[in-house]
Amino acid sequence: MPQRHSKNNNDLAFFTYDEKRKLGYGTQKERLGRDSIKPFDACSLCLKPFIEPMSCLKGHVFCKECILECLLAQKKDIHRKQAAHSAQQKQEKEEEEEKLTLQKARELDAFDQQNHSAVPQYNGKNYNRDKNGFHGANSVKATSYEEEALRTMKAFWLPSATPEAPKKVDAPSTDTCCPEGSEKLRLKTLFPISFTEDKTEQKRACSLDKTYICPSCKVTLTNTLPLVALNSCGHVFCKKCADNFMAVDKVCLVCDRPCKERNLINLAKGGTGFAGHGDHLEATEFKHLGSGSGLGLVRPAMKT
Repeated sequence: MPQRHSKNNNDLAFFTYDEKRKLGYGTQKERLGRDSIKPFDACSLCLKPFIEPMSCLKGHVFCKECILECLLAQKKDIHRKQAAHSAQQKQEKEEEEEKLTLQKARELDAFDQQNHSAVPQYNGKNYNRDKNGFHGANSVKATSYEEEALRTMKAFWLPSATPEAPKKVDAPSTDTCCPEGSEKLRLKTLFPISFTEDKTEQKRACSLDKTYICPSCKVTLTNTLPLVALNSCGHVFCKKCADNFMAVDKVCLVCDRPCKERNLINLAKGGTGFAGHGDHLEATEFKHLGSGSGLGLVRPAMKT
């Protein structure tokens, strides 16, 4: 009989550390693969290779058609919310005027009854002791006002007659936002960018996809390479060339157009709400071992 070992001992009333690891207990980590990362030459909205790319000041790249449609849809939504807010303010103003009109009408009726009418005025003590019994708590008859109140009363115990709280529409913001981030975005802040395509015979023969290179060092651009774009002319370089040459010479290496340090825009690495981005491309998930997880009554098979 072989000697018992902690990894092979499965007759305990609790799970050992090795058994928890086999069952997937705790935080599970997995490195995101290439399929989970958006390529740098893909639009952040349609996730397809960009056509007429444009970038914002935060470095998010979009197709021209996609970002224009997005901004137009945001404008329409803002106009719709503004119309709803204006209608609500108009309704509140009309209700306030109606309340003031009713209050003035009640004051005039009370003044008229007190000075020109022969109808006796009831105070708080003898109000419920009318000779006809119209206003008593146990009255069988009801006035027209009470009938109206009974007819329009909200029966909160019935789902169809449950009263609803008034929906208040807040004043919407008039600024459009970047779909990739939360910063404000205007059409005039977008600028077109231009990638340098590798048109060598070797690349043209071996691949059908477009390959982009840095116009300065001729290095192939990938997701692992930080990219910098000039918002003055739109040319894209690798960050190494931008820091070593353009930040010092203050001129574009392609078109010789003057530029300043504030014109250097770091392009965001690939990623959207459906794809990972940034330097920490690792997915984590915590799994609890116990009742309800489906793993509490399962023990791993013994090693042979």
